[in-house]
Amino acid sequence: LGRRDGIGGRRCPGCDARGGDRHGRRNRAVGGRVFAAAGDGLGALARMRAAIEAIADQLIAAYDNAATLAPITAGHSDFDVAAGYDVLRAIEARRTAGGWTPVGRKIGFTNRTIWPRYGVYLPMWAHVWSHTVHYATAGRATLALGPFVQPRIEPEVVFKLRAPVPVGTDALAALDCVEWIAPGFEIVQSHFPDWKFTAADCTAAFGLHGALVIGTPLAVTDRNRAVLAALLPGFMLTLRRAGAMIDTGVGANVLDSPALALVHLAGVLAGQPQFPPLAAGE
Repeated sequence: LGRRDGIGGRRCPGCDARGGDRHGRRNRAVGGRVFAAAGDGLGALARMRAAIEAIADQLIAAYDNAATLAPITAGHSDFDVAAGYDVLRAIEARRTAGGWTPVGRKIGFTNRTIWPRYGVYLPMWAHVWSHTVHYATAGRATLALGPFVQPRIEPEVVFKLRAPVPVGTDALAALDCVEWIAPGFEIVQSHFPDWKFTAADCTAAFGLHGALVIGTPLAVTDRNRAVLAALLPGFMLTLRRAGAMIDTGVGANVLDSPALALVHLAGVLAGQPQFPPLAAGE
């Protein structure tokens, strides 16, 4: 197994290709990396699979019991973002087998202004599930925080797709794939104490997703599409608690436009054959 037999090994003897880049793209994946078919390769593959499955079990237990655990990287120094997506895939398989229904994706850490705060320097994505999505009534919603661990709230722009988003397109063309746009809030949570983690940790841990509250949708039409594409980078937002201003932001913080975050995600998924691409209805 290349130079390492851990979770995040990168190269195989005699191979010219790398096992994955920072988004978890693979050359030839069996849940993970490029392996040599000689020596202890099969044993290393089995150990890696077992480690991924064990981490998935630990994270699901932490989620279901609103518990914390040590960062994965504290016990697996070679655990990387690609391995994080392996765990996410294992969690998806368990959840769907248990009756959960994926209804979309969240894109985390698209706001580049917060990257230094968390030590995470690239966006990541995770599943949104039917039972984690809530719709606000008349612009208001109430959620109990008991099921969440160290919860925080984040303002969001929510898109519902009517068509797949092409890779490498622009914001206007991306909005042509959108049925509606809505304001929202995400309840994010960290199963790692004091919100201390790496990009690999939070990718594996459900992308920090707890719940999504969706406000009143606005249909995207031929008449307003260009206007929305122009407005999204520049709109201002203020987050308040009990009337007191907590933070402010602008649409351009999100990869230059929230619509371009969709394009970014389409490109990431194009390099992750273990996951389906964005589709109508998400």
